[in-house]
Amino acid sequence: MRQFQIEYSDDQTVLKNLKKVSMWCRTNVISNEVFHIFTEKTDKYRINKICDMILAEFPNAKLLGCSTNGNVQDGGFTRRDTIICTAYEYPTTKVELLQFEMTEKTEKKVTDSLIQYVKDNPWVKAIELLTTIRGMSMTKFCDHLKALPSDVQVFGGGAFSEEINDDTACVFTSVGSYMEKSIAFMLVGGEDFHVTTSFIAGWKPLGRELIVTKADGAKLIELDGKPAYDTYYKYLKINNDVNFFRNTLEFPFFYEHAGINILRAPTASTEDGCLMMTSDMEENVKARIAYGDPWTILTSIKNEARRFSSFEPETVAIFSCAARRTFWGDADVGKELMPFQLLAPTYGFYTSSEFLRTGENVIQHNVTLVIAAMREGDVPENAGFDYLLQEGELQGSASMINRLANFIQAATEELEEANKQLSDMAITDGLTKLYNRKEIQRRIYESTENAGDKPVSLIMMDIDDFKHVNDTYGHAEGDNVLIGLSDMIRNVIKHNAPECFAGRWGGEEFMILLPGYDMDSSSRIAEIMRNSFSLLKFEKAGSCTMSLGVVTVKENENPDTSCMRVDNALYKAKSSGKNCVVTG
Repeated sequence: MRQFQIEYSDDQTVLKNLKKVSMWCRTNVISNEVFHIFTEKTDKYRINKICDMILAEFPNAKLLGCSTNGNVQDGGFTRRDTIICTAYEYPTTKVELLQFEMTEKTEKKVTDSLIQYVKDNPWVKAIELLTTIRGMSMTKFCDHLKALPSDVQVFGGGAFSEEINDDTACVFTSVGSYMEKSIAFMLVGGEDFHVTTSFIAGWKPLGRELIVTKADGAKLIELDGKPAYDTYYKYLKINNDVNFFRNTLEFPFFYEHAGINILRAPTASTEDGCLMMTSDMEENVKARIAYGDPWTILTSIKNEARRFSSFEPETVAIFSCAARRTFWGDADVGKELMPFQLLAPTYGFYTSSEFLRTGENVIQHNVTLVIAAMREGDVPENAGFDYLLQEGELQGSASMINRLANFIQAATEELEEANKQLSDMAITDGLTKLYNRKEIQRRIYESTENAGDKPVSLIMMDIDDFKHVNDTYGHAEGDNVLIGLSDMIRNVIKHNAPECFAGRWGGEEFMILLPGYDMDSSSRIAEIMRNSFSLLKFEKAGSCTMSLGVVTVKENENPDTSCMRVDNALYKAKSSGKNCVVTG
């Protein structure tokens, strides 16, 4: 595999460089000639002219491309049109192009056609996609692609334009045409073709967690019960105007999806404060606003460059979000690109979204850098090298961003820990560290309401003659007995009933909630607790005992009635000589 990269300066220079590439191809054995064309312009005439120039010199070449928000050539950023010629040298390597109209109405037909083509052509190992996406959710599209064979890699990017707020974008191929609502697939494979992929984010979650309380498909309606837009105004003072997309591009949401942490950026905000996303948002998801950390990004780049070096790529394709270009600035964005150029010719473009298959899932990313490294043939002997990213201090704005990101993260972690402690204090008994009465009562109500056909039982216990312990040995020893009982309860639950909950009901009384446990199993747990407590030895009080009542909640029984019944069972245990278990 050999790659030639041409930057479009003027027609004459491009034609001259194309002839040089053509001469090389004619003097070597080539199985496929593929040209990528990336341009910030959506000018149909300009694009067709470039394609005609290429086809005049390479009549059998395969062409595909799209409009972009900037391009990657030789591992650096450029705003000029780029023409990437990849010459595949192995006769076993196959390349095919497909192009379809891409709308919400056609996406199922598109994915069905692609999946069927791949199943009919088992040589396919990788699928590169270029697609227009603005104004539609890509969730169903990505979900449908799960049906592809598990060993087929999928990667690519969303077309864009030079103006971020412009929704116009295009995709084009030599097997189709210039289209503003379209998707193109390049299918590559064969026994001698190899590919490996990865993605890099580097954005860190900042601030507190937000709960998606209301969403409708790709419309994010509420966060924490308030209009979703309010979050951006409250924390970042971003106005709901025509520049909303540009201003929020560097501040995506950070959350877990399909087992990995991803970033998702809103594309617009409606008048009533709803955020429009490029994929569906699920309710009850926990999300945070995120911001880029230069050191995290560069460390990730360093690690991936080292990993890719052992693969010995011959070309590296980069699909990087336009937000990363905004984050670094045009002068510094090459910091995260050039490391891959040291491995192999690196090309690509700045996208409106990035796509990558991870496991069986095709994930739509935002604010992320997707990498696909490719080669033909086996890895040469002694492949790879100890690639090291140059260390050193970050300068200027990158240094300030790094320090601010670290400061905010540390402050957020401290605040979260303080809030967690306050939350724990609100539901926990201070002495025993078990749930307080209010919390265990709430859980009893919740469990009985949601039990369905499963049994729910209660154990109520009371230390026998506890007043005697306090009066004889003092309240400090009484506290030691309560703490010893609480530790025993935790230990028995951990080893015998980990799904159960324990709380201090009041004074020396304790309540155990056992969801899913019937009378027999609950009585067994109660007997283990009774016996375990009687074996404890306290410094002054020596051995103590307790009495226990056990009930199973009846069908349609009010939780208060259940609590009264277990209290009555406990009373009977006290009246029956203490140190025993009574069922009710």
